[in-house]
Amino acid sequence: MKFIVSSASLLKELQMLGGVINSTNTLPILDNFLFKINGNKLTLTASDLETTFSTSIIVESESNSLIALPARLLLDILKTFPEQPLTFVKTEKSTVEISANNGKYALAYVEGEEFPKSSEVSDAKTTVLNSKILHTAINNTLFASGNDDLRPVMSGVFFQFSTESLTFVATDAHKLVKYTRTDVTSDGTSEFIMPKKPLQLIKGILLGSEDEISIEYNDTNAQFSFGESTLTCRLIDGKYPNYEAVIPKENPNQMQLGRVDFLNSVRRVSIFSNKTTHQIRLKIAGAALQISAEDFDYSNSAEERLDCDYQGEDIQIGFNSRFLIEMLNNMESDNIKLSMSLPNRAGILSPLDHTEEGENITMLVMPVMLND
Repeated sequence: MKFIVSSASLLKELQMLGGVINSTNTLPILDNFLFKINGNKLTLTASDLETTFSTSIIVESESNSLIALPARLLLDILKTFPEQPLTFVKTEKSTVEISANNGKYALAYVEGEEFPKSSEVSDAKTTVLNSKILHTAINNTLFASGNDDLRPVMSGVFFQFSTESLTFVATDAHKLVKYTRTDVTSDGTSEFIMPKKPLQLIKGILLGSEDEISIEYNDTNAQFSFGESTLTCRLIDGKYPNYEAVIPKENPNQMQLGRVDFLNSVRRVSIFSNKTTHQIRLKIAGAALQISAEDFDYSNSAEERLDCDYQGEDIQIGFNSRFLIEMLNNMESDNIKLSMSLPNRAGILSPLDHTEEGENITMLVMPVMLND
């Protein structure tokens, strides 16, 4: 086996795949990247058994070979090279020798046949969409997914595809985000729960991309294909909770105000809130919003007033400031609307600008009981 590749190109591809590899693997082979040479095409693969990620680049070679090379060692050495051609040659000492401009480096390899095969996505349905839309959908929902091992269905993002729209939902029972696109549709009706890790990988890779992305899925696996890359992952098994049931339909009390001003006020006031509950109080009357917090244990308190456009009855409602900050941080609009019904029902945040036609974002935050 012999091939020549650009050091920068190889590093870029391996860094993209590196996010798949766990710090502790049950199988030692999973600490390696799989190199598959087929003529002048080099296919690189990383896997953790649940998620498998492959990508291809063009190299100078005429051989066919399949070997696995240690991921950490390879990434560490590639990061130190300036851009230059690197020559990889398999030796008789069970090593691969890398020749650079100023030196030679030998890495022990493992036969590639030991590397686990990627799951086949058979009898799959397919949906094709623009990668920018998928990136925006993941970006708007992923932060709201849970981390509770006892409720694995809530640790991912719920994909709901129909002939009318595509919907993406994430919740951790305290906050919920529903992102819908009516300008993109699927051939049929399908739903599945994507785990967090592959979505974080896809989110990083698709940033700034304009390519089409093809999603193939069945009951157990999903495969994302874009450019020269393919990511296959096992889906989360289980039934997603009925999220529509927790979204209040009637919300007569509606407040509109600048997102950044609201975010900064909540941030400042929350510093004085109880360190366990992070509770802040919103008191809305007329065209004035009063944001306050109090930590009775230390006699700390804060209060701020903001002008707002408010329609509805006077209301006092409590929220966990961390969830509110997280949601406001993940919005891009200049102005937002907070819709409420009662102090014990969820508040709904939605953007008033910076949304595309056919795009709908609903962020729901559960209230906390006020200590009066």
